[in-house]
Amino acid sequence: MNEKYSIGVDVGGTNTDIGLVNENGVIVARTNFSTAEYSDINLYMDTMADKIKALLAQNNVSEIEGVGIGAPNGNYYTGCIDNAPNLHFGGNLKVKEMLETRLGVPVVLSNDANAAAYGEFVYGGGRGMKEFLMVTVGTGVGSGFVVDGKLVHGHTGAAGELGHSILIPEGRQCTCGRKGCLETYTSARGICQTCAELRDAMPEYNGVLASVPADKLTSQMIGEAAQTGDVLALKTFEQTGRWLGLACANAVTFSSPEAIFLMGGPLKAGDVFLKPLKQSFEEHLLNIYQGTVDIRMSELKANDVAILGAAALLKNK
Repeated sequence: MNEKYSIGVDVGGTNTDIGLVNENGVIVARTNFSTAEYSDINLYMDTMADKIKALLAQNNVSEIEGVGIGAPNGNYYTGCIDNAPNLHFGGNLKVKEMLETRLGVPVVLSNDANAAAYGEFVYGGGRGMKEFLMVTVGTGVGSGFVVDGKLVHGHTGAAGELGHSILIPEGRQCTCGRKGCLETYTSARGICQTCAELRDAMPEYNGVLASVPADKLTSQMIGEAAQTGDVLALKTFEQTGRWLGLACANAVTFSSPEAIFLMGGPLKAGDVFLKPLKQSFEEHLLNIYQGTVDIRMSELKANDVAILGAAALLKNK
């Protein structure tokens, strides 16, 4: 029997990554190109199609099941990317239709967090589970819900925006236009802002982050400082963990998941982030859910999850 292949595409604001994925969830080859260089969606889609064709030719693959695309503001129902803030081509982009026309194969599109959730379901720690939640922490905070073995898209195709649930009314300004969204507190940018605010309130602090300008702080830098026991960095992750734990506890009331999977760069800080997160989660969890939900790190490799997740979307058709 011939091996089955699919293509996974991760559309990012800086780069677009493309992978050839076999039926066992192994990325056998990959390529990429700059998203940021394009302001014309037609030229961008021409390049995507050409890159996919070249990848197939280089690996002697003549037939694929289709292409899965994970993209910011990707809508599963319409196959469109809707006004993604980090892409130079705005508006309502008919990506599914455009790529199907160019390649003649099925194309499935969803947002990047949903793709990550379904990748976990098909290829990662969610295999065998019917109910779980994926939370992605990075530049923003995303989420995807798997309920009864299916990815939840909602009425409009935009379900799973945990990052834009309001954590603190009238709090920090969010890029979505509202104030106090979870994303403004627990994303990489939110972590940096918390660190800067805590530092302003600690005039006696003279640690490794004391002289770093606020606009030069990174979550990686703060995570590395926390690993050395830096008091400011530890306070930052203590507060951030408590916020995210509270949000996860609230999310449980929606679907009563078996597990919550976490992934993203800031979580590499390890226990200094995860311990307060789990403590806050247990403190705020409704009693009927106590002891029923396991918080875990994603089992997919960070460099593979976006492509695998996108490819996995084809199995959710």
